[in-house]
Amino acid sequence: MLRAGLDRWGPGSTVPCERSQALEFCARVAGGAAENFSVMSGLVPAAARGSFQAIYAFCRLSDDLGDEAGDRATATAWLSWWRESLHRAFAGDAVHPVFVALQPVIERHGLVCEPFDALLRAFLRDQVQDRYERWDDLLSYCRESADPVGRLVLGVLGERDPAAIAASDAICTALQLTNHWQDARRDLIERNRIYVPSELFHGERLEERFRSTVEVGHAPDREFLAQWRECLGECVSRTAPMYDSIGALERSVAPQHRALLWLFAEGGRRTLARIEQWNAETCLDRPRLWAPEKAWIVLQAVLRARRNAP
Repeated sequence: MLRAGLDRWGPGSTVPCERSQALEFCARVAGGAAENFSVMSGLVPAAARGSFQAIYAFCRLSDDLGDEAGDRATATAWLSWWRESLHRAFAGDAVHPVFVALQPVIERHGLVCEPFDALLRAFLRDQVQDRYERWDDLLSYCRESADPVGRLVLGVLGERDPAAIAASDAICTALQLTNHWQDARRDLIERNRIYVPSELFHGERLEERFRSTVEVGHAPDREFLAQWRECLGECVSRTAPMYDSIGALERSVAPQHRALLWLFAEGGRRTLARIEQWNAETCLDRPRLWAPEKAWIVLQAVLRARRNAP
């Protein structure tokens, strides 16, 4: 995914992608997102599907540029170029298919640059910060790495109520935190990142014992595992109430949008519950929702949509 479109429309390219190619490119990126069943569900309004695909493609490739470049210097260079491309697109000069597809989306829905830019600031932050000492530090990261996505979704749906935006921010932060707890092992192995705030881990030698447990592949350090469960349990307890904002969000948006937004939140809430069911042992494995569970959640969302239909 990292190199998708970069050989042809990467740094130094001046010939813009054709609009039809850009739309097909973003549709392929979104269609290949097996984990993101919300984006491609039938609950997305037909008129907004292309807009959602373009925004998802921007988020997906931005994330890949930060995580799959191979080293931090390269990632920083790619992300800096990508950020410059974003600003040029808002000024009317787009070359890469993602930005060619985004331009009419920005115009049609009156989107501003800040949410897009905030995401890139978060991914650039990942290149210089890979440990978090305090819970509040992690929340500040989520405000840029997660909340803007919800704001873009609301913008495409035409939802501008401040209450909806506040509720969306809480849910998006919860989704990001859930992802961090779920991927704790993979983040350490693949990216040398630990998002669990060290202030919540009361034992000593967190990183050394965490790494040792991950590398061995089972739980040789039972004392560490007990401390990890306690720590992750606290993280889960702090995250779970954020999903309760879905009620305020549904009350603040048009009825036809409620089921889709519920679907985004419910997938994360169920994943967080799965982490609890696994006794929070995400230092050993990655709990996940299986395809039948995802299908059941989508079915519930469809039934909710029918109840909300005029």
